[in-house]
Amino acid sequence: MLRAEGGRGGEDDVSHGKRITKELMMDTAGMRVGVFLGGTFAQEPGMTNLVDRAVEFTHEVADAGVRTVWFGQAADYDAPQLAGLVGRAEPRVCVGTSVVPMYPRHPLLLAAAAKTAQAAAAGRFRLGVGLGARTVLEPQFGLPYPPQIQHLREYLTALRPLLDGDDAAFVGETLTSRPVGSTAVAGASPAVPVLVAAMGPQALAAAGELAEGTIPFLAGPRTLAEQIVPAITEAAAAAGRPAPQIVAGVPAVVTDDAAAARDRVSAALDFYDSIPSYQKVIANEGLSSAADLLIAGDEGTVTAGLRRYFDAGATEVMITHTDLFDAQDRARTWTVARLLRLGTEPAAPPLRLLPP
Repeated sequence: MLRAEGGRGGEDDVSHGKRITKELMMDTAGMRVGVFLGGTFAQEPGMTNLVDRAVEFTHEVADAGVRTVWFGQAADYDAPQLAGLVGRAEPRVCVGTSVVPMYPRHPLLLAAAAKTAQAAAAGRFRLGVGLGARTVLEPQFGLPYPPQIQHLREYLTALRPLLDGDDAAFVGETLTSRPVGSTAVAGASPAVPVLVAAMGPQALAAAGELAEGTIPFLAGPRTLAEQIVPAITEAAAAAGRPAPQIVAGVPAVVTDDAAAARDRVSAALDFYDSIPSYQKVIANEGLSSAADLLIAGDEGTVTAGLRRYFDAGATEVMITHTDLFDAQDRARTWTVARLLRLGTEPAAPPLRLLPP
């Protein structure tokens, strides 16, 4: 059985993970803040094994006191599998995907992957899904892209029972799901929470009604407070569901060179400036580009910036793009995340006295 490394639990990983699952799933002292690891770390020059590097990164995050790690889905690694492996190797963190495009992965396949990840991570896995960008996915897979909102509703309707180990069939207009044999996965408990990358009103209504919450990226505080939080909360209440999880993805870094940080993050975020859904939420903040949403500066600047998202109604913040920076800037950023989680303020930087 896999065992924790020295200083990382010291007990059997799986049993230890089960005991701390409830503690990790909600930080009662302060604000829940996690870290996103995406394509940047996965394409790191000279890396010899992606899974080993992901585990190493996650140990680094956990050592800093951060308790949630998210993995993006691109064309290289499989995000649910990687999250499950990492969650098993590092029992101090919860893991999740942000996000897996639903098209063209069938609900049967995604549910099987998610339940396997949940079993591997001893119940500390959350599944983030999204519609994806049609302009990217349709040419990539060579398959016709279905009507978005109809497919979202049908997908979530088919996915939920499969995640619960229910073998019921679903027949819709955009997909059909007829399980052959049992869909139950031993150890995949509790039931996998589903978060939808939703920002528009129809997608938010579907997420509130059919999922556990939303995981928007690049939706600033104004968009959260005025559009996302009210829409999904109302939809969840109308469906008789609990208050939704609202996990805001925010590019942020503690650094002494904010201008250089912006240049670096701009190159990674340029892609989103061409996608209509992101253009709308960026414009709603009164901004002109995705990079304008970067929070960069000293500990006080980043802390204040992240607090604005909680004040706007986010239940959790996912800090993105820290893997673009060196170990020192990452450590400073993750320290801010830890202090927010614990409900304490970062220490003020030392005063720099000018000569007389």
